[in-house]
Amino acid sequence: MPRTPRTPPPRPRGSLRGSPHLRLRIGFVLIAMVLSLFGARLVQLQGFDPKSYAAMAAAEGLREVVLPAERGDILDRNGDPLAESVEGSMVIADPQLTRDDAPELATLLATELGVDYFTVLERLREQGSRYEYVARQVPATRAAAAVDKAREEGFDGLIVRRDPVRSYPAGDVAANLVGFLGTPDPEKGDQPLAGLELAFDQQLAGKDGSARYEVGAGNRLPLGESATVDAVDGSDLRTTIDRDLQWYTQRVLRQTVEDSGAESGFVVIMDRRTGELLAVADDPTFDANKPAEAPKADRISRALSDVYEPGSVQKVLTMGGLLDAGKVTPRTKITVPPRLERQDRPIGDWFDHETIRLTLTGVLAKSSNIGTVLAADKYDDGELRGYLEGFGLGRRTGIGVLGETSGILPTESLWTSQAQDRIAFGQSLSVNAVQMAAAVNTIANGGVRVDPSLVQGSATTNDGDRVGTEHTTTRRVISERAAEQTARMMERVVDPEAGVAPQAAVPGYRVAGKTGTAQRVGEECGCYDGSFTVSFAGFAPADDPRFTIYVVVQDPRNGGGGGSVTGPAFAKLMSYTLRRYGVPPTGTEPSTLPVEW
Repeated sequence: MPRTPRTPPPRPRGSLRGSPHLRLRIGFVLIAMVLSLFGARLVQLQGFDPKSYAAMAAAEGLREVVLPAERGDILDRNGDPLAESVEGSMVIADPQLTRDDAPELATLLATELGVDYFTVLERLREQGSRYEYVARQVPATRAAAAVDKAREEGFDGLIVRRDPVRSYPAGDVAANLVGFLGTPDPEKGDQPLAGLELAFDQQLAGKDGSARYEVGAGNRLPLGESATVDAVDGSDLRTTIDRDLQWYTQRVLRQTVEDSGAESGFVVIMDRRTGELLAVADDPTFDANKPAEAPKADRISRALSDVYEPGSVQKVLTMGGLLDAGKVTPRTKITVPPRLERQDRPIGDWFDHETIRLTLTGVLAKSSNIGTVLAADKYDDGELRGYLEGFGLGRRTGIGVLGETSGILPTESLWTSQAQDRIAFGQSLSVNAVQMAAAVNTIANGGVRVDPSLVQGSATTNDGDRVGTEHTTTRRVISERAAEQTARMMERVVDPEAGVAPQAAVPGYRVAGKTGTAQRVGEECGCYDGSFTVSFAGFAPADDPRFTIYVVVQDPRNGGGGGSVTGPAFAKLMSYTLRRYGVPPTGTEPSTLPVEW
């Protein structure tokens, strides 16, 4: 009997088994969704922001290093370096290799390189970086020794690259002018902080370059992407300074300051013909290689930043103007009383005397305040002020040094008869040393003022000012005859029989000069505090001048004045400078203008 076929049991509801078409459809849907996500991402990468994503991808395998520019040298007039760049190195870390040993490695580097432990520790641990500066401008041997020691102790991830170091081979010579660099910034490199280094940084610094190359597994890929931007080295700055003369000037000045127990001093030596500054010395000074060891006040140029009352050196300008205006002659007779009663206070001389009879030459040779005021009474209103402006007082010389002061020449509204009395003999106005040296040099230069210069040729400061010998200007201030007469009067100042400064004489040479002693204004009280500025300014040979030298000493404690304190220093410096430049004596007879009548 035939078997009746069995009816299969009904399929559970919701089961997909036995439905291949449905499974395929669902699979295609899932694949399509995944492909859609990839497609959308591809559109985003290629369509909307391709450059940034490409850069991100490339950066994973690219490394960029700095190619440091070499800083330009600062040279003296003969090409000898005052500041130069010598061989040095930077130390660089790869945080991916230094992160695990960062505390121990940071301790080693702080000890060997003198860097800050915590700053280095942070750099050794920097996330996502393969290139971090640890130290910049380290002497090459010191950097190599530090990295070698790290490797000997089992630390990896440090490399050394070239990075020139700033050096000041002459130490303190012209340091107050040249300036110095601070601790190099790991990213920016040089940090100029003062002097010519700062004022001409854009010219000296140059521009760093860079090298960009592809790496893999921490190593450079020989056939990978690479690009190099060459560094542009800085330009040299040649000054007018004579390094050997500057050295000698600073030693004479230091001895003068120490012997007199003074607070400080400065000297300016100028070529009469060109206005070039051959030496600008300050004391106290500092070693530019170790600026942090000196007080801040000793790291500036007092010769340019200090303002002070010039005292009796100012009488040279007063007399020059009077002679030019035709108001007097060197033989003009002046009766000088023991005291001169004026509007607000009596005027006296530095020496006690009864009524004396002096010529105008004698007034200058004896440095009589009273006689100078009586002579200055011959000026018309505003006339003396006009001459002093012509000599360059009341404005900066503009030689290119930051921090130069302009001095103070009272305005017309403040120029009273009382003010003129004091200004005539060097009080109630202020100057800086380079400014005053240039004014006296006008007498030496036949009445023509020549701008002082510190830079040879032409250079541009960071502020855009063009300075240097190529930009020197001249202008006539007084006549040639008036300048010659003034110089002959100044010769009597160093005459042992007539003047107050025989110690400023230079054997074999005719010397024209003038002493100065002025009361100082105290910073705290704003009044005369009992201390003094003493000085001597002069030029030689008097009848054919080659150099003008100005020596200033602040607050000597030995009781000396301009003749006894700064006069001998002037004589040493003038004698050395004349011999160094081979200037022979003129062989003519010195001035014999009468000092009394």
